[in-house]
Amino acid sequence: MSATGNPRTTRKTLRSGVVAAAALPLLIGALASCGYGSDAKKDESADKKAPVAADAKKLSASEVRIGYFPNLTHATALIGVQDGLIQKELGGTVLKPQTFNAGPSEIEALNGGSLDIGFIGPSPSINAYVKSKGKNLRIVSGSASGGVKLVVNPDRIKTLDDLKGKRIATPQKGNTQDVALLNWISEKGWKVDPESGKGDVSVVRTDNKVTPDAFKSGSIDGAWVPEPTASKLVSQGGSVLLDETTLWPDKKFVITNVIVSQKFLAEHPDVVE
Repeated sequence: MSATGNPRTTRKTLRSGVVAAAALPLLIGALASCGYGSDAKKDESADKKAPVAADAKKLSASEVRIGYFPNLTHATALIGVQDGLIQKELGGTVLKPQTFNAGPSEIEALNGGSLDIGFIGPSPSINAYVKSKGKNLRIVSGSASGGVKLVVNPDRIKTLDDLKGKRIATPQKGNTQDVALLNWISEKGWKVDPESGKGDVSVVRTDNKVTPDAFKSGSIDGAWVPEPTASKLVSQGGSVLLDETTLWPDKKFVITNVIVSQKFLAEHPDVVE
C-alpha cells in the first residue's frame, strides 16, 4: 500500500493550509491557548470555541482525536482548531485535539491507539511507516513547508564552522529537526553519535518550551528549531545562522505531514477526507 493518500484528500488538506496562512496573525492567540511547547496535552480551548451543533450531521465516527504541535509549522491545525474550521468540516463528529512537543511522542500515541490523526514532521512519519511496513500508519498529505532555523549565540558562534565543539539543541531525538541537524553535521564531515548526541557537535535534545530558558542561561549555544521557538531565541539576542530552506532545492521542503492510523482510516475514510 502506498504511503501517500488519494489526490482528493491531498487537495482538501492543501486548501486548508491556504486558509491557515491567511489567518497567520491569529496564531499568537492560538499558540497561547493550546499551551506552547506542551506534550500530549488536551486542547480544552477548542471545545469551548467550536461547539457541535445539536442538529449537525455526524460522520461515521462519533469523535476524532487529532494531534499537532503548538508551532507555526502546524498553522493548518492551529487555526483549524482555534477557529472551529476543522469542527465545521466534521459536522456532528466531535473533535478531540491534543498537542505534542515533537514527532516521536505523537507517533507513540498513534501506535498506541490514543490518537487517530496527526500533523507531524516527515522524519517520524516515514520512520514509523517503514518500521511498521505500512501496517500501522498512512501518510495522506503534506501540510506546511519551511519555518525552521538554526539560531545561535553570536558571541560564541559567528560562522557555521564555529559549531564544532558547541552544544546545539533540537526538540527531541529522532524528530525532523534532530534528523536534519544530524544530516547537516554528517555532510560537514563531522561525527556525532545519533543515540547519545555526543561528538564533534553536542546535540542536546530539549523540549521546545525549555529551549528559550536553556539558551538564556547559556547551557546551550544554539538550537535547530521550528517557529515560534526560533523567533523567541532571536528576541533573546540570538542570531539566525542558517535558514533550513537554503539547504533544499527551490528552497522548499515539507515540514509537516498529515498521517492517520490505518485502523481509523479503514473504519472511517469519510472522517479522514
